[in-house]
Amino acid sequence: MNKISLKALSEHLELSEGTVSRALSGYPDISEKTKRRVRSAAASLGYRPNSSARRLAKGAAESIGFILPSQDGHLSEPFLGELLDGISEAIYARNWDLTVAMARSTQDEFAIIDRLVQSGRVDGLILSRTLVDDPRIDRMLELGIPFVSHGRTADAASHAWLDVDNFAAYREMVMHLASLGHRRIAHIHGPLEFNFAVQRQAGYEQGLADCILERDRLLETTSELTTQGGYRAGSQLLSLPNRPTAIVCVSDMVALGVMKAIRERGWRPGREVSIIGYDGLPIGEHTDPPLTTMAQPLRAAGRRIADMLLAVIDGDDPKNQQELWQATLLRRETDGPPVAAGR
Repeated sequence: MNKISLKALSEHLELSEGTVSRALSGYPDISEKTKRRVRSAAASLGYRPNSSARRLAKGAAESIGFILPSQDGHLSEPFLGELLDGISEAIYARNWDLTVAMARSTQDEFAIIDRLVQSGRVDGLILSRTLVDDPRIDRMLELGIPFVSHGRTADAASHAWLDVDNFAAYREMVMHLASLGHRRIAHIHGPLEFNFAVQRQAGYEQGLADCILERDRLLETTSELTTQGGYRAGSQLLSLPNRPTAIVCVSDMVALGVMKAIRERGWRPGREVSIIGYDGLPIGEHTDPPLTTMAQPLRAAGRRIADMLLAVIDGDDPKNQQELWQATLLRRETDGPPVAAGR
């Protein structure tokens, strides 16, 4: 409850309610001197504006939406948790709200997009886990709602996005393992309808080519983006007659599942089989042994994505809001030379 009303604050300042309201909302037709005076009085008297009334007056929801992809289905995935923390930090600094919607299916995602846009509950949307050819992007462009995607599509020239250079990251992972002496390097990739999975697969293949290593398709398999999926995929690879000596994984969570499969055979990750994850999640510091990973700054990316979306909402051209970041190899203890090379 407000300690004083807008009317009382206006009377105290001997200004009209409209002037006080516009000063608190930062309207450009109010002088900076008046804005400072009004804000100072509001702070000293304990006045808090009615956010619903302010939003109604401005014709804006002052909220952005984040739609959890149907492939994830829950809020507990560490990758999304880190991203959402960053998004929240940025929008709360502007006193905006974050609306998180959880889709149960692909069709549900479209229904959520339509409902949020048509209801006016959000001023913009953030999409994650982009597909190679993503119909969600087409729908957003048709609706004319400001949006930013975390990740690109095959053709991302017309909309705002922030992505990590997945191709370069995977090429570096393979070349690093090859420099340690590995010749049979396996890849557990994500479903190839995701654009990031396609980019990482291409980087893996380029890394093999650059190191003059023969590509063996038996060393490539798909996994769900879960520890259970990683365990199944890792068990499959480790059961090959000519097993890999190193495995690069589409995510840290998948890598954790592979580590379990390695330990079940009485081996130690990083000794009999080297493994590199992807994402740089904090949980990797606490595994046994600590997980080597290709780290991407998820929390910082979340903050930047929110800032980019706010810029688009404020009228900036989405084409000005396109950024490609680099991942960093974070060496811990699960990468080393193959046993036959001297350990």
